[in-house]
Amino acid sequence: MATSRTPATSRSEREWHVAQAIHNGEMEGLHVTPAGRKDAEQYIDGQISSDELVARARARFGLV
Repeated sequence: MATSRTPATSRSEREWHVAQAIHNGEMEGLHVTPAGRKDAEQYIDGQISSDELVARARARFGLV
């Protein structure tokens, strides 16, 4: 049985997604912490996955 994989996102796609998420949060009155921005940069650079990015954010705010 063949398995399908979602193609990896490019750096520019990850950067766009992060910018959109930050913008949407700011529209709701939220701000990204310096630690959150560092995590986002690591995601954009491909050093961590989106799952890891979300896990870190959840842990930071006690939502584990």
